[in-house]
Amino acid sequence: MEETKQNVTINKAWKLMEDVYDPEIPVLSIIDLGIVRDIQLSNDAIEIFITPTYSGCPVMDVISMNIRIALTENGFKKIKITQQLSPAWTTDWMIENGKEKLKAYGITPPIGKSFDKKYLEELKVECPHCHSLNTKLISQFGSTACKALYQCNDCLEPFDYFKCH
Repeated sequence: MEETKQNVTINKAWKLMEDVYDPEIPVLSIIDLGIVRDIQLSNDAIEIFITPTYSGCPVMDVISMNIRIALTENGFKKIKITQQLSPAWTTDWMIENGKEKLKAYGITPPIGKSFDKKYLEELKVECPHCHSLNTKLISQFGSTACKALYQCNDCLEPFDYFKCH
């Protein structure tokens, strides 16, 4: 009976994390990004383990605060949020639904796996606006460090590409 109550509580916490969004990409939840590594319950305290997309990511404090708010608003009293730096986050942890949300939002999702040794200049990055592969790298850094700035040679629109790492 106790184990069932614990599983229900942990499942509830996982479900709540689906409604905590990345402040830099508001269409992606922290579940979509794959930064929630684990959720544990011990002595009525819930512990959420998160891994930043980059060490020193400026929004991790905001994300931690939003996790705490979501849990508190749903009856959790004892909350611990632990940043787990190892293993380092990788775009491989993003869920496919999250990648589709990125594309619909106008950001090209990561291509391939993080261990691919492709250079940004060699990538055939699809324009999220007109779907052309006739694109060029403008800058290795886009609106945030995790993105590169590209421009479509067909529709001429600039767009971000979420870099693999």
